[in-house]
Amino acid sequence: MAKTLLRLMTELSSRKWISRTVGAFSKSRGSKAFIPYFVRTYNIPVQEAEKDWKEYRSLNDFFTRKLKPGMRPLDLSEHALISPVDAKITAAGPVSAGTLLNVKGQNYTLAELLNHSPHLEKYKHGYAFVLYLSPRDYHRIHAPVSGHRIESEHIKGKVYPVNDFGLTHMKSVLSRNERLITYIGHAYGEVAVVKVGAMNVSSIQYADTAASTWAQGDDLAYFEFGSTVVLLTQSGTFEPDPSLQPGDSVKMGTLLGRLKPNR
Repeated sequence: MAKTLLRLMTELSSRKWISRTVGAFSKSRGSKAFIPYFVRTYNIPVQEAEKDWKEYRSLNDFFTRKLKPGMRPLDLSEHALISPVDAKITAAGPVSAGTLLNVKGQNYTLAELLNHSPHLEKYKHGYAFVLYLSPRDYHRIHAPVSGHRIESEHIKGKVYPVNDFGLTHMKSVLSRNERLITYIGHAYGEVAVVKVGAMNVSSIQYADTAASTWAQGDDLAYFEFGSTVVLLTQSGTFEPDPSLQPGDSVKMGTLLGRLKPNR
């Protein structure tokens, strides 16, 4: 019974009333009783968490947990772009004339993904990573570069699944779901951190709404339930690590590639 309920809570739904109901329950004190079932069901490494599971007030409080210091060492080598999250690489590759190609068999236009923002012009021949966070993963999002906030945009949308099934069998999920986009300026240009919501209403939150600058690895935002980050680099400013392939898992702080001047 408990396992079934937990799976229902983490298998994302497109119906807003279900999202609201699940979201409200996951933040209630009553949901705390489900934390040990959640841990066992998804084999969550609780030893990494900042606190003992019994100290968390609710399932959502546990889900958005911070980690102990040092759990995610950063690759601080020269010009490094690091993964902002613990995730599986669903897709990775060049953006072709404003289109992300073959994300689980579907193409996505930047115009749809970025809600027709003027920023899309900077990414038309850039590079894209689609990073999926499973229920097991650590769900805080960190700055992939040191830089400053150029703009932030919240786009209301649906709450369709962003797992393999959703991305494969549902049309344009990444462009139809709720999104919180942070455009970060860095020494060589700009990156877009597109946080794609899934289960709960208002499921994406900034760690500090007043922050306007971040050092690489700083706490940027968090998901209240499982979701995806699309990381975009500006055209001509990035060389990916050739050892990384779709299907690989990465931890926050892992080297994704190196930034370079746009010539």
